[in-house]
Amino acid sequence: MIRQLDVYEAALRRLKIIFDYFDYVYVSFSGGKDSGVLLNLCIEYIRRFAPDRKLGVFHMDYEAQYRQTTDYVQRTLSANSDIIEVYHCCVPFKVVTCTSMHQSFWRPWEDDKKELWVRERPSGCYKAEDFDFFGSELWDYDFQALFASWLRRRKGCQRICSLVGIRTQESYNRWRAIHSDKNCRRLGNYKWTRMLEKGVCSAYPIYDWKTADIWTANGKFGWDYNRLYDLFHAAGVPVSRQRVASPFISEAISSLNVYRAIDPDTWGRMVSRVNGVNFAAMYGNTTAMGWKSIKCPEGFSWKDYMYFLLGTLPEETRRNYLDKLDVSIRFWRNRGGCLSDEVIEKLRKAGVDLTVGDQASYKTDKKPVRMEYLDDIDIPEFREIPTYKRMCICILKNDHVCKYMGFALTKTERERKEKVMEKYKLLSDGKI
Repeated sequence: MIRQLDVYEAALRRLKIIFDYFDYVYVSFSGGKDSGVLLNLCIEYIRRFAPDRKLGVFHMDYEAQYRQTTDYVQRTLSANSDIIEVYHCCVPFKVVTCTSMHQSFWRPWEDDKKELWVRERPSGCYKAEDFDFFGSELWDYDFQALFASWLRRRKGCQRICSLVGIRTQESYNRWRAIHSDKNCRRLGNYKWTRMLEKGVCSAYPIYDWKTADIWTANGKFGWDYNRLYDLFHAAGVPVSRQRVASPFISEAISSLNVYRAIDPDTWGRMVSRVNGVNFAAMYGNTTAMGWKSIKCPEGFSWKDYMYFLLGTLPEETRRNYLDKLDVSIRFWRNRGGCLSDEVIEKLRKAGVDLTVGDQASYKTDKKPVRMEYLDDIDIPEFREIPTYKRMCICILKNDHVCKYMGFALTKTERERKEKVMEKYKLLSDGKI
């Protein structure tokens, strides 16, 4: 009987595949538990099996973070200097914020806001002027994508790979990143890889690890980790809310108030750094910002309440939500969203007028359903159904992108991103 590999052994096998094939490998290191374990795995692998190799460490510094995270990052980047090459980036890219109805993004390390910085910029870091592709319209995820090509050109290598510490246990989107084949090219048949362009790849060697595996590895091998997690545990913060990423994104708002208790000095600087931070910390886990069970005011329908909320917003913000709503209404009316047979049956029992197609254009067993927007519906799959209540929740959450409704990049945003990518490709090829 063949013994099945445990996740640690499987990760080492994946690293062998990566290091054998690619000329240069780097780890995207955030300072969180997952990227920390991945970095330690790579350091161990190099010391045991590839002592002649160097390992890149790419750290996007968001300026506003717990002091314990800063300390951990500094400890990690200063250790193992004989085998790691550090790319510590302090760049004013655009970062989504959900703390304010007036501000949909903020920029860390803006030179003209230096007096408001949460902390001093680290010495020796990479700045905007170090990247020939950087522009004021770049979001943080654009910068991350373009960095790989920039580094490949800088290193003069043919094949480069970015290792990312995501795990499918964390969210459905992360599960989909591994298992979905839509618009995706792999390295061979390895589902834990994604070819971004010729010679550039991302890989997820610990995608099948569980949270318990992360902490077991830290304990068993004595690896260093972010001591912030000890404070989270002592403060009673659930594992699902122990976030190290940017504190102003939607997923972090409900635990933003923990900053005040764990790191009051940093908190004092954050309050003046981004609009609406204090309000979000006070009410981020309440119905005031769309969490828990929100209620429609008496005498209002959800549609009425939505337009009331929109009427309180600045014109640019209001127009953004109305544009998203218009796209969603036309999508459900003309193309249809994919729903399971079980959900379709629940809608029919609720008397909803709908049209069910035979087959979706996506790789799914679900069926395309065309329908008009509802005011509200009381079923467990509420988030899958087009309702005005759902839009109200987005507005209350300051969810400018409407991720709660399943929105990704808009056509304009995609075209802008593709334009930036194409411009940099021409720059890399020496054609401009």
